[in-house]
Amino acid sequence: MSETTRESTHTATTDAAPHVCFDRILPKDLLRPHRRERGPDGGDRAISPIGKSWPNGTRLTVSFSGGTPAEQATARAQAAWWEQACNISFDFGQHTAADIRITFDPGDGAWSYVGTDCKGIPADQPTMNLGFLDGGTAGHEFGHAIGLAHEHSSPLGGIQWNEPVVIAALAGPPNRWDAAKVRHNVFMKYAVDQIKGTQFDPDSIMLYAFPASWTLNGVATHANDVLSTLDKSFVSGASMYPRTAPVVGDAPTLVVGGPKVSGAIGAPGEEDLYSFDVASDGLYELATRGTTDVYLKLYGPDSPTALIAEDDDSGYGRNAKIRRALGPGRYLAQVRHYSHAGTGSYTIRVRQG
Repeated sequence: MSETTRESTHTATTDAAPHVCFDRILPKDLLRPHRRERGPDGGDRAISPIGKSWPNGTRLTVSFSGGTPAEQATARAQAAWWEQACNISFDFGQHTAADIRITFDPGDGAWSYVGTDCKGIPADQPTMNLGFLDGGTAGHEFGHAIGLAHEHSSPLGGIQWNEPVVIAALAGPPNRWDAAKVRHNVFMKYAVDQIKGTQFDPDSIMLYAFPASWTLNGVATHANDVLSTLDKSFVSGASMYPRTAPVVGDAPTLVVGGPKVSGAIGAPGEEDLYSFDVASDGLYELATRGTTDVYLKLYGPDSPTALIAEDDDSGYGRNAKIRRALGPGRYLAQVRHYSHAGTGSYTIRVRQG
């Protein structure tokens, strides 16, 4: 299955259009072509990496707006599927500016923003809507919320869409999508180097159910209303939320103005965490050095989910650098390799000025 953003409970063997989840993407990403450049190794390289996962071990706050007690209970129960599978957890309550904010508008379908994109949504707007709760709908949407994309968007699936048929089917009820929305949500695929993923998983809860008439080779998929074995192994693996990896509370400390700290991406998909304390308002620079092509994210203050900035190559060579005005508090830096399969060593430091 793929990282990055439900469907009918019926097996998709007829031409009837199923309920489908609208893939919510931030405006800056919506319908944007996958621009690519040639990397130094001669292979294609995406310049818009996904990187939607939260820091490992994060406890995400969740609030409801509306919904019956039964609907809210279903959402809680299916969110727990992911808690049981990996090192992520949810704190449901009346939180101000919760990380995940859920509405139950039946006229707005089922959708969720993907992973850390939720933090870019104004606090008075929802980040998820559960307009229907067929089967594993809530589980599917919480999959998006922790950083997973639709399985059919995987470049490893080899799905051959019958595009005119799909566009016509989704133009009618219950979805009523125009052609552009269908192309974005159904036909669009990520490049191999834009995702962290397994082989295509036909049993993934993140896969649409669709009838044979929607494909040129007559292939249909069934509705998946529970997490598959690959879903569980992927989200608990090194590239997402492993229980054995360092978590937010264990992040080694960087000293502002102190020496460089050596680090290494020792396994594909590994993400390293560091914390540092800022004592006074000012301009601060967080930067890596070395030959490893790393990607850097900065969270805070005093929050492991409030994304401040992210960077790929603003530093020397392929190094990352973030320069921001920061106030007092504790900050968290997340370092990963640009490539989902890459490894290598680096140094990191933070300084003022």
